[in-house]
Amino acid sequence: MICRGAMIGGCFTQSKEAAMSDTASNRKLIQEIFAAAGNPDPAARDRALFVASLADDAIWTVTGQYSWSRTFEGKQSILNDLHGHVRTRLVERTRTLAHRFIADGDYVAVEAKGDNVTREGARYDNDYCLIFRLADGRIKEIREYCDSVLTEKALGKFPDSKIPAAI
Repeated sequence: MICRGAMIGGCFTQSKEAAMSDTASNRKLIQEIFAAAGNPDPAARDRALFVASLADDAIWTVTGQYSWSRTFEGKQSILNDLHGHVRTRLVERTRTLAHRFIADGDYVAVEAKGDNVTREGARYDNDYCLIFRLADGRIKEIREYCDSVLTEKALGKFPDSKIPAAI
């Protein structure tokens, strides 16, 4: 048995085989999502698996201390407020190419690079580290680390009108 998380008086346990199975299936899912969305042909970039795998109560945190830094709560906020705004700033559908996947149980870390052009013709090829937390085959949380200076230089400041309302 291996410990999968602490609790008062002990830990949650899971067999080593089950943990390895979760690790492999979570890694495979995230790899498939990036493969489908990374097609060189913008018309063939498929986000359906990402959308289907995103839990309704998922959260996406853009880390840092700049205008984009915030937590988008819920599938609709992620798709509409964050991704929707990014789509308005780019010529074609977003393309992010993953080149490293590191998985451990419920977590998959992805090192990736963007391959995008803004509507003004500037390259937006940011470097990313994205940490995914999955539960039961669904994406529950994403933490995004990237070059914040490049984000604001290429995409501008995140608009106040797109900031999710506090609950």
